Formats: sequence, structure tokens, C-alpha cells
Amino acid sequence: MAKKSKDETSLYKAIELVGTSSVSWADAAKNAVKSASKTLRDVRVAEVSKLDVKVGKDGAMTFRAKMKLSFKYQG
Repeated sequence: MAKKSKDETSLYKAIELVGTSSVSWADAAKNAVKSASKTLRDVRVAEVSKLDVKVGKDGAMTFRAKMKLSFKYQG
């Protein structure tokens, strides 16, 4: 694997996502990253900013993870 030169710079873009799951917050975050990775290349960091649960009328819970996801910008 070739090493990058010291003066090579990279640019990253961050987007905000909300992942959902009926299992857990970790699964909600995983689902968001997995889905975004289908169309984004070089996903680098996912930062969870908020966790919450949506409770349905029948008591069913949907775990939600709001997060910022950064990826290498290929301009």
C-alpha cells in the first residue's frame, strides 16, 4: 500500500442521519451506517448525538439514533 505524502490534504463531508431499529440503539446506529455505506465511499466516523425511543400505540418501541456521519469527499 502506497503511503501518502505529508503535504497531501483530505476533505471530509458530514451528514446527519437517523437510524431506527426495533431491537436496540446500537442496532439503529448500525443500520444507519450500513444503509449510508451503500452509496457513500470512505465512511470514516459516526458520532451519535441523540438517542430516543418512539413508543407506538400498542407499546411497541422503535429505537432511534441521531448521528453525524463523515466520509471522504471525492470532489
